[in-house]
Amino acid sequence: MRKMFKIAGKVGLITGGATGIGAAIARNLLEAGLKGIAIVDINERDGLESVSKLNEEFGKSSSVFIRADVSVREQLDDAFKKTVKTFNNLDIVVNNAGRLEDSEWEATIGINLVGTVNGTILAYEHYLPTYKSDDETVIVNISSMAALHRYPLAPIYASAKAGIIALTRSLGCGPHYKRTKIKTLAICPGITSTAILDVKEDHFLGPAYFRMYQDLLRSSPPQPISAVSNAVIKVIKEGRSGSLWAVEHSREPVELNFQFEPKI
Repeated sequence: MRKMFKIAGKVGLITGGATGIGAAIARNLLEAGLKGIAIVDINERDGLESVSKLNEEFGKSSSVFIRADVSVREQLDDAFKKTVKTFNNLDIVVNNAGRLEDSEWEATIGINLVGTVNGTILAYEHYLPTYKSDDETVIVNISSMAALHRYPLAPIYASAKAGIIALTRSLGCGPHYKRTKIKTLAICPGITSTAILDVKEDHFLGPAYFRMYQDLLRSSPPQPISAVSNAVIKVIKEGRSGSLWAVEHSREPVELNFQFEPKI
């Protein structure tokens, strides 16, 4: 039987944590007994407001806001440094920052994929091994169901999210986990009720893409944020390294299996 990861008493860092799914994950982690959380986001106003509410509810030293652009490695590295300076340890990293704006494809790839690579490698190669408070640590990368299907309305976004899956499964495989004890997993949410849905026609590659997006929203009502944030807590506790989890239609997270899984 797989050992359950204990959240209580640990320290976490989450990107894109000022609002939406990230803010909900931060709250759920603190509710699960997390000692402290660093909220990393470029949105300073909402980030400070979120931290103020968390500190009022969970204690004045339970959370800290750090402004950073995750696509800039030096800024994110500085956020990690400030986190361990504040809390002394680091055990859980959630790479959640995301953007749906295919018309600005370099920025979309920068936030979704490069930002996740930055957060994952900084955590994996230095901060988690150096500052962990227990034997096992966790990285959770937020991908998307868009990465698993044809996603004609936003091919750039889907491509970036697919890269997250490849990164997570590669680092989460057996040989890496055995040598590091860093459990690396990915969550793939379906359509979820966040501000990212409030996109305009000029965020897409053209009018035809936007019409596809509108059709999708009409046919697939979004699930609440809590469906994803609750799933993240469950997967942190119970998921195996390298696993990939679908969270859609407000259902419990489902581990996805690949037919041609290599024996590595």
